[in-house]
Amino acid sequence: MGKLLLTGVDGNLGNQAAAYLLQIADKDELIFCGYNPTVLATYAEQGIETHETNFNTKEGLVEAFSGADKLALISMPFVGEKRQQAHRNVIDAAKEAGVQQIIYTSIVNAGDESNPSVEKIDHIYTEKYIKSVGLDYIFLRNSQYAEAMITNYFTFAKSDGVLKNSQGDGKMAYISRKDCAKAVAYALKSTDYHQATLNINGQELMTITDFVRIGNEVTGNNVTYQEITDEENYQIFDAMGVPRTTNGKFKKDSEAPYSSDGMVTFAQAIRLGKMDDFTDDFQQLTGQEPLTVRYMFEHNDAFQVGERHSKDS
Repeated sequence: MGKLLLTGVDGNLGNQAAAYLLQIADKDELIFCGYNPTVLATYAEQGIETHETNFNTKEGLVEAFSGADKLALISMPFVGEKRQQAHRNVIDAAKEAGVQQIIYTSIVNAGDESNPSVEKIDHIYTEKYIKSVGLDYIFLRNSQYAEAMITNYFTFAKSDGVLKNSQGDGKMAYISRKDCAKAVAYALKSTDYHQATLNINGQELMTITDFVRIGNEVTGNNVTYQEITDEENYQIFDAMGVPRTTNGKFKKDSEAPYSSDGMVTFAQAIRLGKMDDFTDDFQQLTGQEPLTVRYMFEHNDAFQVGERHSKDS
């Protein structure tokens, strides 16, 4: 059997996935890829095969992927044709290098054409492209990161105490990014899944009002939730200096390191009941229970959204 290759080890999700993978796999069966040579050097010093890669071009990717049997493609943090091209570069190179299976981090309900999330367009495109080239696959359709909403909760707690967005009473099984990373590691290591689509959900479905209530119970804050329109939601992000698309300029240390197009259409999808797919696929894959929202609030310093890691050029 060939090696297990993990991409994006210099990003938030990939770095955590690498840590979990090192707990369940031997170093000599791993290949780590990323674009940050400093981060890669820390793994190379541990005896892990590493390759510096930039998915905006196919150059060097076939060589980097050579010897890998399975490859985990962590989706790029930009949206649109740029991301689709980067993903095509990876998939084409993986096919040429003899990779047998791709693990891809997608989004819940990616295949629903009525899902208004702009993010899902690239995800379903990538899923279909992987299938079209004839590779085996595991699609990890992740729920929304709880870290994004925990950071959001404290942003409003520090201001007027009113968390405002446009997701209404829609439900989402918020999951920790750490658990999404764990799913990547276990999917890479597993030999049990073929042509599989898994929903990577948190412990339970809940509304944003439920989420805020748990935050208040743990922290002692008195944050309330106010539903606003999608346009009002855009205006809040505009005031924070958040770009509407991933082609915009991101502020360093922003508490919202995503584009507002992504966040507002995600909220719209939740409101419309398009993001409430719920299974025990995470437990079946990992043999473990996902972290609860309460636990994450109790240890909130370790569950913040963090800095944006991207190589867009």
